[in-house]
Order: sequence, then structure tokens, then C-alpha cells
Amino acid sequence: MLKVNNISFGYTSKEVLSNISFKANKGDYIAVVGESGCGKSTLLEIIYGLLHIEKGTVFWNEEKLLGPNHNLIPGEYFMKYLPQDFDLMPYISVEENIGKNISFLDENRLKRIQELLEVVDMKDFLKTKVKNLSGGQKQRVAIAKVLAKEPEVLLLDEPFSHIDNFRKNHLRRSLFKYLKLKNILCVVATHDTTDALSFADEIIVIKDSKIEIKGSPEEIYNEPKSAYVASFFNEINKISNKLIYPNQIKKVAKSNLEVTVIHSYFKGSYYLIEASFKGEIIFFEHLMKLKVDEEVCIKIS
Repeated sequence: MLKVNNISFGYTSKEVLSNISFKANKGDYIAVVGESGCGKSTLLEIIYGLLHIEKGTVFWNEEKLLGPNHNLIPGEYFMKYLPQDFDLMPYISVEENIGKNISFLDENRLKRIQELLEVVDMKDFLKTKVKNLSGGQKQRVAIAKVLAKEPEVLLLDEPFSHIDNFRKNHLRRSLFKYLKLKNILCVVATHDTTDALSFADEIIVIKDSKIEIKGSPEEIYNEPKSAYVASFFNEINKISNKLIYPNQIKKVAKSNLEVTVIHSYFKGSYYLIEASFKGEIIFFEHLMKLKVDEEVCIKIS
């Protein structure tokens, strides 16, 4: 079990993180969500042992992790950390990059490399030099590389930021299925709410250096606590002091709530309608495009 107890940290006198605490077990996926600069990346670096903390502790299986002031080489041997500027050697092949983390004495070395490339959908690039890959392909190779030694804990900072949606959806399913299969604890700092809602066991939302809320994806989404939290998952309306998602508002033939259409945004299977209600902007979903300045009635479900 990973235990993060009352961590506080600042690069200056101002704290970036304040009294951060959570627990996670092997095989869990914890998504850390928050606006840029809220301390998500810093939290991963503290857990891995790249930053020294004066306040708080990090434990793994009841053993206190001492951090860079006590370890000659920063970073815990049973963990792997993938920062946003992934570390690859450009002038050697994909196989050689991943193989650097696997012993040459391992008779299953090539099989292991091929297995990992299958997970990240890069099996056809075994002999390709990294310098000839796109940004998204490099990121996928970097993910395979940090998995090579099969860590107990995997820390990922925006792991799909360079990957196009066509590849991203399949990669997420493949990667998180693999991590569950191998019982690897994964902590991900992300802006991508699909990562969090669809795959996480727990979501931690950070605001102003503190944990704003933590819980299951269903709990966080259905009871978001604040507009800040809800805004990570969808547009949000505040009506009568209640937080209402666009999908909770429907156009109806008649009601006492009448709005004026401002714009219709095509979302594929539906339109997101921006409208004015008593001088306030609200958003709701509708199957068809609505005309600008059209007055329609809505109902909150």
C-alpha cells in the first residue's frame, strides 16, 4: 500500500501542496486532476523521491521513503516515473531504448520488448530509430520503456498528451487493462477527464494547493461539490445554487423556463446549445441544431 501523509511542499515560502493525504493499493489507478500549476507534477516527483519534503511522509508497504536527501540516486527502485518530457535516446532504435531497462541475460528479453510494444500499439517500429518517430509515437515508446522492469508503482504525468484521439482511446484501454493484469499501482496526473472518469478507481482533485475532493469517478461526477470540480468533466450551469450539467437540461414544448439560443455547437451525436436565461449563460444538450435568437422552453431533469 502507498500512504501519502500530510505532505506540504513549496519551491519558495509559498506552498505548492498543503496537507496532501491519500492511500492506494496495488492494482489501483489514482487520477490526480487540477488546473495547471496546482501541484500535480510536484506530487508525483515527491512520491518518486525527486523532491525533499520537510512536512509529511510517504510510505510503501509500511516502509518510509526517505527522498533525495538520503538516497545517492534519486528515485525508488520499485517505482517508475514518466515525466512530460519523456527520456529517450534519439539515435538508437525503439528496441534498444526499451531494452536498456531489461537485462541482456534475460532469455525472454526480446519477447518482453515485443509484448510491451503490443501494449502501446508500436509492434511495427521495433527497429526504427527514435529520431524518426512522431511526438505521439515517442510518448508510446516512453510508456513501454518505464514498464520494462515491471514496476510495483507507476507514476505518469500527462501520459497521452502527444497522442491523437485515434490512437489514444485504444491505448488507454490496452494500458490500463495491462496494469490491472500485472497488479501495478498507477498514479496519473492528467487534464484528460476521460482518463479519470472511464478508468480511475479514485479521483483526487487539487485546488489552491489542497485536495478539494477525492472519491470514485461516480461520486465526483454526480456530487462535484463545486463548479471548479464539475468544470473538469463538462460545461456547468449554476441554477438556483445547484450545479447542473448540460445533459440534465432538456428542451420541452412548454415550461416556465424560457431561454434564447445564442449558438449551437456540433458534438457528433448531439448539439451543445448555448443560451441566455435572464442575462446568464446556460448550456444544454439537444439532438438538433437550434436557430440563433430562437426562444425555447427547457426543463431541468
